[in-house]
Amino acid sequence: MTPPTTMNADPAELQKFSDLAHRWWDPESEFKPLHQINPLRLDWINNTAQLAGKKVVDIGCGGGILAESMAACGALVTGVDLSEKALGVARLHLYESGQTVDYRLISAEDISREAPGSFDVVTCMEMLEHVPDPASTIRACAALVKPGGYVFFSTLNRNIKSYLMAVVGAEYILNLLPKGTHEYAKFIKPSELARYVREAGLDVEELIGMNYNPLNKVYSLGRDTDVNYLMRTSRRA
Repeated sequence: MTPPTTMNADPAELQKFSDLAHRWWDPESEFKPLHQINPLRLDWINNTAQLAGKKVVDIGCGGGILAESMAACGALVTGVDLSEKALGVARLHLYESGQTVDYRLISAEDISREAPGSFDVVTCMEMLEHVPDPASTIRACAALVKPGGYVFFSTLNRNIKSYLMAVVGAEYILNLLPKGTHEYAKFIKPSELARYVREAGLDVEELIGMNYNPLNKVYSLGRDTDVNYLMRTSRRA
């Protein structure tokens, strides 16, 4: 008997990103921050995982910015999302880039049941703060990775500073993101993410912040995890 399709997604969130999907690859669009941070997160992942030749799944891949860049590093990439429009844009962009990515309209939970322990690397970036049950997504990511493999997460911290910078500043003052992109109550503290990760059977290896300087408009990685942060985890061999 085929297991029921898992829908750990907020329809309003899916609609929000579907409505903007046609602008995903415009570096001056609402997705400009993703284009700006992508080299940072790609290098951070590749420095540890050595992507060339690795089997990778990008959970919540959207229009494929990270997935395609990992493919360009020589990885065998599967991109997973529940927005059909975003995946359509991602597939179309492959004709322009010449890269190869297997894009699939499936939930993290469903692909984890279909292909457990199949990937050397799992990425789940800028997604956890948009799903109703982030712990469920994290468990799916843990199930997908091979023993000895890596799972990379990024999300937003929950505190007054992150609210002022990621919501008020980024959405209403600097106009870096469309208004309503983020819901503060869904932000996740590093301690909470670490607990979900450990409960899913993964080990936390690194916690690092991603910071934005509004004066020079430059993103950088550093020790400040108050707003955006990334976490590298692994499954014991």
